[in-house]
Amino acid sequence: MAVKVTRKIPRFYGFRIYFSASVLYYWLVLPFLLILTIKYAPELQRRSQERSQSHISDTLIQPDTLRQIFNLTVPDSIRAMTGMRGDTLPEDSDPDIMITPNQGIVLNQDRNQTDTASNNGSQIGKAFNILFNFLLVSFFLGFVFNLPFKRYFARKRKHKPISPKLFKFTKRFLLKSPQINAAILGLAFLGSHIFMLVKLFTDQTFEDDLERTLYVHLFYISLTASILSLLFVYYWEKHRVHIRYIEHIFTAEELRKRIFNIKVGRIRNRMFISSAMTTLLPLTIVIFYLFLSITYLRDLNIDEYTDEQRNILFGDYQRFRTMFGGGDAELNMPGWLFYINAINSFFMFIGIYSSVFIAFIYILFLVKWTTQDIVHPVKELLQNMRLTGQGELNNYSIVRTNDEIGELTEGYNEMTSQIGEHIQNISRMTEAYSYFVPRQFLDFLGKKSFVDIRLGDQVEKEMTVLFSDIRSFTEISEQMTPKENFDFINYYLGYMEPVIRNNNGFIDKYIGDSIMALFSESAEDAINASIEMRIKLSQFNQVMDQFDKPTINSGIGIHSGLLMLGVVGGEGRMDGTVISDAVNLAARLEGLTKVYGSSIIISQDTLIKLNNPGQYNYRFLDIVKVKGKKEAVYIFEIIDGDPEDIRQMKIKTKNIFAEGINFYKSQQFAKAKESFASVYEQNPDDKAAHEYITRCTKFIERGVPDDWDGIRTIAWDENK
Repeated sequence: MAVKVTRKIPRFYGFRIYFSASVLYYWLVLPFLLILTIKYAPELQRRSQERSQSHISDTLIQPDTLRQIFNLTVPDSIRAMTGMRGDTLPEDSDPDIMITPNQGIVLNQDRNQTDTASNNGSQIGKAFNILFNFLLVSFFLGFVFNLPFKRYFARKRKHKPISPKLFKFTKRFLLKSPQINAAILGLAFLGSHIFMLVKLFTDQTFEDDLERTLYVHLFYISLTASILSLLFVYYWEKHRVHIRYIEHIFTAEELRKRIFNIKVGRIRNRMFISSAMTTLLPLTIVIFYLFLSITYLRDLNIDEYTDEQRNILFGDYQRFRTMFGGGDAELNMPGWLFYINAINSFFMFIGIYSSVFIAFIYILFLVKWTTQDIVHPVKELLQNMRLTGQGELNNYSIVRTNDEIGELTEGYNEMTSQIGEHIQNISRMTEAYSYFVPRQFLDFLGKKSFVDIRLGDQVEKEMTVLFSDIRSFTEISEQMTPKENFDFINYYLGYMEPVIRNNNGFIDKYIGDSIMALFSESAEDAINASIEMRIKLSQFNQVMDQFDKPTINSGIGIHSGLLMLGVVGGEGRMDGTVISDAVNLAARLEGLTKVYGSSIIISQDTLIKLNNPGQYNYRFLDIVKVKGKKEAVYIFEIIDGDPEDIRQMKIKTKNIFAEGINFYKSQQFAKAKESFASVYEQNPDDKAAHEYITRCTKFIERGVPDDWDGIRTIAWDENK
């Protein structure tokens, strides 16, 4: 997989998600509970006063009764010692007795019991205390669970080594962390709500029905807030895992497919949840506040309504009062009807504004996460599609979701992989074809692919042709088995082929042990390649000598001219080839290397195409005419292709050799023979000098033919 731009390694969020969810819970519950308290404040105050008066009445002892009891139980001597009159009771005579304003007394013990009952604490307060304790436990469990993740990303961010155990834990539980974190926090909410249910069904300590009603309201709003808070935790954590974390833990190969071991999701479900939490949730809260913002007529405790009251409640619809359960003669009103007073309207507006604010919060977070979970993978996918369209086939997208987008991404990755494999196969086939048909043929013919080649395609182009052949290879091959022959040839060609390729040439074909190569850019490339081939031949022979294998020699002929490159054959079998007299002449020049004992022979057409002929050591050899051809060819020997010792001798005797050529052309054969003899005496390996000595001797002894023009006609058989 292609290496992508490395993102900044993120921090792992644990505590902040728990804390934010808890704040969200209290933010949802406390305002609602506060409004309930304000709404029922008059009723709570009235019932509190009723309970206080009832309790005082039950414990009140009237003065007359208390005086009689006091006179009966307290002796006169005690009263005299304390200074009390017989018919009075001092206010401070007993610390357990309290004088009331209506001249009665209350036992202080009963007052303490009343205060104790009042200070037992609200059941709602107890529920909040229980929840707070559970939340502390959840925070601790969440810290323990998320600590390895925080350590992993912290060490990765600081480029520190990560232990295999830590990596294994992180990789195993990262995808499950949204569910686990939501479950850990859910334990706190579950425990507190179980406690509240037990209180509702088994506990009889509620002072009255109103307190129980408030407790029930708290249970439902707390349950709703808990669910919303847990969803907040789950979706926040899931968003960060899918968008920010997975690519730093799982390998690129693993992320090509869906790694989520859960049921396949659907974008529709995600959008439904997002819509529900951003639309239905505020509407639900509005409904809650609407119910809180109404006052039922039965709560007014009015037995009979006056006409003015009915006008206020019904207005112009008073004549339709029978529709609501009341008759024309009745003055009472059905208890299930309600009205909204000024305070109720205030609560209703608070509820509407709260629901709008809650909708804004969830739009800000949940919709943002939802859209990012959709848009981010789609953007990655589109970017990789563009890169694939540009030819970069190793770009794979990370499968971040388990829904249709994840399925689409996984399908794209699979498609990209198959396309890449297919193109690789095609590339390998094209490369294999290029081993048999040079790629340069396509370029010369103006074709983009081998499939575009048609029988008869051809183009005329000026090129330099190089022919190379191993001398006396038939005799050498007779000493080897067929397999050894193949191995020997392949080993030899393995030395030569890179030289031609590195000098901007290409091999048109192998003809047994012979090589036919073409150079389209310059004649210098062909000569440079031929010189380097001779050097490689020396290295090849050194290796052969080490293994007691026969050494070889080769000759190279080079000619430049117009060529016809094209496709020949039939519909069932085609081949690319080159057809031209220039090709034939190059082959014959290679044959002349045997006659003149040269390593490299070039034609005058090649020599005149050199930009700087002086960079090479060369000498004129002869003027030859191949039998069947009218035009004669001036041939030259590239001395740089000879072994060092022979090369130096040829350079040394170059002028004498040229002098002999001049004498020979002017038919001064005696002087020519003398010059060539001098060259041969200094360099017995100079076969060209020996060839001219033989010719001069022949002409001296037999005479010169009348039609002699200094051009030697050579039959093709002489090149064999």
